[in-house]
Amino acid sequence: MSTAPEMPLHMRRSEFDPVEELGRSREAEGVRRLITSFAPPMYLVTRFDDVRAALADPVRFSNVAPTPPSTDGSGLGEEEAADLRAGNLLALDPPEHARLRRMLTPEFTMRRIRLLEPRIVEIVDTALDDLERAGRGADLVEHVALPVPSLVICELLGVPYADRADFHRQSSLMLDLSVSEEHRRTAELQMRGYLAELGAAARQRPGEDLLGMLVREHGAELTPSELTGIAMILLVAGHETTANMLGLGTLALLRNPEQAALVRTDPGVVDAAVEELLRWLTIVHAGVPRTTTEEVTIAGQRIPAGEQVVLALSSANRDPALIDEPDRFDITRGAAGHVAFGHGLHHCLGAPLARMELRIAFPALLRRFPRLACAVPPEEVRFRHAHAIYGVHSLPVTW
Repeated sequence: MSTAPEMPLHMRRSEFDPVEELGRSREAEGVRRLITSFAPPMYLVTRFDDVRAALADPVRFSNVAPTPPSTDGSGLGEEEAADLRAGNLLALDPPEHARLRRMLTPEFTMRRIRLLEPRIVEIVDTALDDLERAGRGADLVEHVALPVPSLVICELLGVPYADRADFHRQSSLMLDLSVSEEHRRTAELQMRGYLAELGAAARQRPGEDLLGMLVREHGAELTPSELTGIAMILLVAGHETTANMLGLGTLALLRNPEQAALVRTDPGVVDAAVEELLRWLTIVHAGVPRTTTEEVTIAGQRIPAGEQVVLALSSANRDPALIDEPDRFDITRGAAGHVAFGHGLHHCLGAPLARMELRIAFPALLRRFPRLACAVPPEEVRFRHAHAIYGVHSLPVTW
């Protein structure tokens, strides 16, 4: 009988909170050697100022990782690894990163995102109708948290919503560290194959969606692998992150009913509430590991060139250097300056879209169901402890 592997320190949680050992490490040393069963040894950076500085320095901290040795003997060749990196903004440095991001930025400006607001409101309302029809005890993750961002990103990209079950299953597998490296890679290749077909169809008949826009305006500049990679990072990031924020964020509000009441009744606190939820939950445990291009010193620790560095976003966002009483959840303060979306060149491109979905969905949910409550005892809520994006597997609710 196989047992789940122990998660790296920066991924360990006690419900909403990073484990105490991570906080002690941040206070005592700031940087420590990280030994895991998933990758070669790395350096774990835990303090807010150090994490933010590394995120802002793509020269000394490269996003292009060396092709890692496989833990199960099925490693990638350099050519295959390069093909998988193509179009993945998180795996690229300038100037390639800047070239691709420049193509996408116009689609994610606040002005463009505001045009989507009426449609997002419709999508949220439809999901809430579905939850109500399902009746008390229904799973909020199944009926609201997953379908809302999935439908939004499907419409934006031009991905058939009917295929959502398959791409959700594959993206969830890709991010699940409790399964083998081989299974994660198989899921990634299946997803890429599916999106490559969509990209090829968009080249033949470009629509009004984002893939069609890329083909019409930048088709000659993009290789097929780049178009596939762009679609993949946007699809996976666009629904996995927001879905888990909706599920875990709802649970956090239900556990704090006075703050949930504020979100339900006071539109003026919603923006601040979303920022505090993003900071306090930090569902993306860490950014993509960076590789040092020269010797660097962080928190007094010398790190040689060619080493991989993990930037613990959850620890940085709970650092007293960022905010007073960081472990306290308080939606009235807003928590400006957090790194839940990263920082610098790789700051999340879709942050305006994610924020809009959360700003619409949380108050709409709490207004529709003013007596919303968790339908199972606290100990029965299953958290996604083995996933790169934290959340809950399901959230049965009543009202």
